[in-house]
Amino acid sequence: MKILSIESSCDETAAAVTEDGRTVLSSVVATQIDEHKLYGGVVPEIASRRHCENIIGVTDEALCRAGVTLSDIDAVAVTNAPGLIGALLVGVNFAKGLALTADKPLIAVHHIKGHIAANYITYPDLQPPYLCLVASGGHSHIVKVNSYTELETVGKTTDDAAGEAFDKAARAMGFPYPGGVHIDRAAKQGDCAKYKLPRPATKNEYDFSFSGLKTAVINLIHNCSQKGEEVDINSLAACFQETITSILTDKFIAAATALGYKKIALAGGVAANSVLREKLAKRAEENGMDFYVPELSLCGDNAAMIGCQGYYEYLAGNVADMSLNAYATKKLHML
Repeated sequence: MKILSIESSCDETAAAVTEDGRTVLSSVVATQIDEHKLYGGVVPEIASRRHCENIIGVTDEALCRAGVTLSDIDAVAVTNAPGLIGALLVGVNFAKGLALTADKPLIAVHHIKGHIAANYITYPDLQPPYLCLVASGGHSHIVKVNSYTELETVGKTTDDAAGEAFDKAARAMGFPYPGGVHIDRAAKQGDCAKYKLPRPATKNEYDFSFSGLKTAVINLIHNCSQKGEEVDINSLAACFQETITSILTDKFIAAATALGYKKIALAGGVAANSVLREKLAKRAEENGMDFYVPELSLCGDNAAMIGCQGYYEYLAGNVADMSLNAYATKKLHML
């Protein structure tokens, strides 16, 4: 089954053609990073306008690279939640138009489910059940993957997501957007024990809170500036990265252990962080767990992961109609 998929939840306009939920025939991403970098973060209005400009081109290129036409496609999948509402609406309405014109089934995909499904592309033999940590710019979730389409949230962020904290802390340190990759690079030259940073507490032991950690970095830089002291940015980056990855790793492994999982996975943009990947791989080995993480190209937003998840949504009978809408927020268990 060949699926044409569309992803436009934030600042990447993406289209892909996938087959049977595991094989990527083409994947095209038009990034807006250089433009949003000027403002230190994503500007929703600009993102929506660029999606309008790019979506036809990336879709045509995805079909061309896959060597197929729209008539060869069996279904159209699209991210309809969560994300920037204006950006999502561009993708949803474009996908609805394609499905209606070509008389193809329309499949709605939850963005977090898509990130998790990126693992199925990297690991064709991976099957539920397993526990997954989803860490990205807008999400920090520990998720029970009970089946391909039935997921249950165990823990989530109570304020800033991990990727959001990376970007905001990086901006305070003087790094450009997106900040995660710059912190990762700078940290390799720093001392991860030089500065003491807090580990915010949460009521639910598997929830996350990164707002206080981000604020601590900003305050440290501000206080040093007031005193005329120089901040060792590389070491601050290392300390921040060590703290946030330790929090993610400790809570995720604790949840997996308590819930009896021997198979765990990582997904989302922050899954590209080298230290987080290393920490989880090491802890998984120490605890006798099998660990899965997507290849780097599949960690960020892309449409291939949406097509993969769309395949399993279709098999489960989750087909949408022309009343499909976009939602800025949406719980995982909701269709």
